[in-house]
Amino acid sequence: MFTHLIQVDELLQHRGSNWLVFDVRYNLQQPDAGRDAYLAQHIPGAFYLDCHHDLAGEARGTNGRHPLPDRKAFAARMRSKGLSHRTQVVIYDDGNAMFAARLWWMLRWIGHTAVAVLDGGWHAWQQAGGAVESGQNSPRVSEAQVIQSLPLSSHVPMPTVTAQHIMENLAEPVFVVLDARAPERFRGEEEPIDRVGGHIPGALNRPMSLNLAENGQFKRPEQLQQEFQALLGDTPPQHVVNQCGSGITACHNLFAMELAGLSGSALYPGSWSEWVSDPQRPVATAE
Repeated sequence: MFTHLIQVDELLQHRGSNWLVFDVRYNLQQPDAGRDAYLAQHIPGAFYLDCHHDLAGEARGTNGRHPLPDRKAFAARMRSKGLSHRTQVVIYDDGNAMFAARLWWMLRWIGHTAVAVLDGGWHAWQQAGGAVESGQNSPRVSEAQVIQSLPLSSHVPMPTVTAQHIMENLAEPVFVVLDARAPERFRGEEEPIDRVGGHIPGALNRPMSLNLAENGQFKRPEQLQQEFQALLGDTPPQHVVNQCGSGITACHNLFAMELAGLSGSALYPGSWSEWVSDPQRPVATAE
C-alpha cells in the first residue's frame, strides 16, 4: 500500500491494477486550463477532479476562497468514482503537487489511507515515456446511488481549526501557525489575490516551494524533517496549524510534514482569504 509518495516506475509496474488515478491539474488564473489539458492528454484511466468544483465547497465571501465541501457529500463523490476501503489511489497534477496534496489531505480527511501523490506529477510521467490517452473517463457508479448508504466514520482523522480558534490562540498561545505562502505575500509586500497583505500575528513562514528539490520532486524525508524542526524548534507537530491563502498550499506543508514523520498537524481551511474577510481580525506585516 502506498500512503504518501509513489514514483513513476512504481506506478508503471502496477499498470492494469484496479487502482484509482486522479488528475487534478489546475491553474488558479485560468480555471479551465487543467480540464482542457486533461481532455487533451492524461494517464490512462485517470479521472479529472476540478479544484474549484470538486475539491472545494461554496465560497460565501466570509469562509475563504476554497472552503472544504461537505464531508459526506465529498465521500460520496469519491465513491461514485469507484473508491472503496481497499482501493489504492494515486493523484497527480502539473508537477509541484500543490493540488495533489490537497486531494491527498481530503481523502485522509474522510478516512482513506491508501492514497499517494505521484512524485513529479504529469511532467515526471511524460519524461518517463508513460502511455497517455485523451477524452474523458466516465464515473463508475452514480453519485446518487452511494450517497444514502455511504459508511462514513464520525471520527475525523485530519484535524482542522476555525478562525475563532486562531483568535483564541492569539490571546493564549497553544499552537503555532505555519503559513505556506510566498515570503513577499507573508510580509505584506505583495498581494495579488486577497484584499489585504500580511499574515496572522505570530505565524511562521514556510513557503511550499521549499518542500521540493530542484528536479520538482519532494526532498528526502530526513531533509524535510530537519528543515521543519529547525523552523518549529521544540513545537510538536500536534501543536502546528497549517495555513496559506485559501487552504490549498497549506496541505502541501502538511503532506511534507507527514512524509517527514511529523504527524498530527492541523489545517486552517479558510486560511488567509477567510481571515481578512473580517477587518476586525489583526494583521501583521514584515517578518
